[in-house]
Amino acid sequence: MVGISAINPQFLYGCAGIFLFAIGVWGTWLHAHYVRKIISLNVMGAGVFLTLIAVAYRGENLPPDPVPHALVLTGIVVAVSATALALVIIRRLEDATDE
Repeated sequence: MVGISAINPQFLYGCAGIFLFAIGVWGTWLHAHYVRKIISLNVMGAGVFLTLIAVAYRGENLPPDPVPHALVLTGIVVAVSATALALVIIRRLEDATDE
């Protein structure tokens, strides 16, 4: 059993990341509309980012591990780009089906 002393910010970040990832998976499976699927994928990505930030913690007096932080920053840029590309593709698919 997890005692009250085991609950620290890293534990909360990790649990929140896992929770967001689960919500994203659920949203991806539940919704048929493509925009909602993309939003769910972004929620999943936010969960992964939170988990990586929790993993980066090395101790109270030590700086965080820079590799997970670099992965999160790179992931944010890639996620924004992939989301923009996916939205453009969805818009073109909708325009093509309307004609």
